[in-house]
Amino acid sequence: MDPVVRDALSLARGAVADALALVLPAPCVGCGDAGGPVCGRCREALRPRVVTTDLDGLRVYSGLAFEAVAARVIRAVKADARPRLLRPFAPALAAALRALADDLGADAASLHVVPVPASARAMRTRGFRVVEVATRRAGVVPERRLVAVRRTADQRELGLAERVQNQRGSMAARNVRGMPVVIVDDVLTSGATLREAARALHAGGAVVVGAATIAATPRRHRPRSASQIHT
Repeated sequence: MDPVVRDALSLARGAVADALALVLPAPCVGCGDAGGPVCGRCREALRPRVVTTDLDGLRVYSGLAFEAVAARVIRAVKADARPRLLRPFAPALAAALRALADDLGADAASLHVVPVPASARAMRTRGFRVVEVATRRAGVVPERRLVAVRRTADQRELGLAERVQNQRGSMAARNVRGMPVVIVDDVLTSGATLREAARALHAGGAVVVGAATIAATPRRHRPRSASQIHT
């Protein structure tokens, strides 16, 4: 299917879902109560609380812990192909990017924000690129400089070593030599995807200064001290 047509169909599906939500009482995807698609109480639960992870020297900033409401809403974004559900995550990703820039002492505008590429399978299923939509919602223009160069398996049932092997050599970077780059992904789990993105960017000559995600699984991150928390 032509990419333009596919994206248009995805937006149309989202618009229909939103229109129905205005007419029919829709449950909140975060808690199941009325007031969906994401109720006020669940939006409050998605307020950013930036956490950091050291991933083999790559500093990753995540806006939320991937648990409870955040996990349920992100899963709904992917499983139900609903890009509009990414709106409540804009503050979290924006806070993660801001914390990264602040810690670097850098002007955020000088950094090139590069999302991990969506797989062909994900594009066929959803019709949109989750990470790119989330990045735009956070007020940042994503630069599509990473490309998938081979097919990877669905990682949900894979262990850490299997995920690393699954991702190895799956990406390539283009036109990045000398660029200060921030990698963006939706969720930090094993870190295999971010590691592969960093490898590809380094191979292309980029200077990878850090990474940002909407959320991180609780076992992966280290909470920031009270003076470091960005909300």
